[in-house]
Amino acid sequence: MFSGIVRERAPVVSFENGRLVVESSLASAVGDSISVDGTCLTVVDATNGTLSFDVMAETARRARPYGAEVNLEPALAAGDPLGGHFVQGHVDGVGRVRSFEGELLTIEAPPEILRYCVEKGSIAVDGVALTLTTVTGDSFEVALVPHTLEVTTLGALKPGDSVNLEVDVLAKYVEKLVRPDTI
Repeated sequence: MFSGIVRERAPVVSFENGRLVVESSLASAVGDSISVDGTCLTVVDATNGTLSFDVMAETARRARPYGAEVNLEPALAAGDPLGGHFVQGHVDGVGRVRSFEGELLTIEAPPEILRYCVEKGSIAVDGVALTLTTVTGDSFEVALVPHTLEVTTLGALKPGDSVNLEVDVLAKYVEKLVRPDTI
């Protein structure tokens, strides 16, 4: 479980044969769970200022390709503050940046994502917990504060870029309870 509050923007060292290696100052050990651009990955090596992860085919199929930098967040520990929202690190789909003007980021998303989006609701974009400001038939908008732009990879997004999306897990559970045949 994560909060969507990114702790580090990390350069990708390599991604070959399913092994992702990033530079990181996080105090992590083998077996720790880390959200990497919104995907929950397990540390398989932590040496010399790098973290290594094995990326499963399912993750590669669902998530967008890794860029030059990634957002990192260690898993929450009992008693940690929940400053963002509940994020599982399970990518639900990939969206595409339509526009980024000032602080407003508009992302085109598939219907299977948008059905869980509501104004003032929660969404994780590349692992960053955000609040939806507007939802339309084919996209949603979020407003990014200067701190988020500075400490995450979101500030470098441009139209056409793809992003990992995770919808609010509570919305999925409500849907399953109300309409068990839908999921």
